[in-house]
Amino acid sequence: MQQDEQPEYRPVVFRDRAAGFAFLTRSTAGSDQTIEWDDGNTYPVVDVEISSESHPFFTGKARTVDTEGRIARFERRYGDGDA
Repeated sequence: MQQDEQPEYRPVVFRDRAAGFAFLTRSTAGSDQTIEWDDGNTYPVVDVEISSESHPFFTGKARTVDTEGRIARFERRYGDGDA
């Protein structure tokens, strides 16, 4: 691939509006919206639906599955396998 065909790799702010969280990183993602960051510079901003601040895996608020209850319910419905 030729050098002039590469996308621009620049600082970009990713913002999770649901969690009120934003972080600055480098990316090729583009945006028409901009935001003034803590350092006083203006950067393109990309809004995301889920980030590490709102994803259940990272927040520890994940719903745990009661596998033992599921097995007991299955055995009650269909028996223990004796035919």
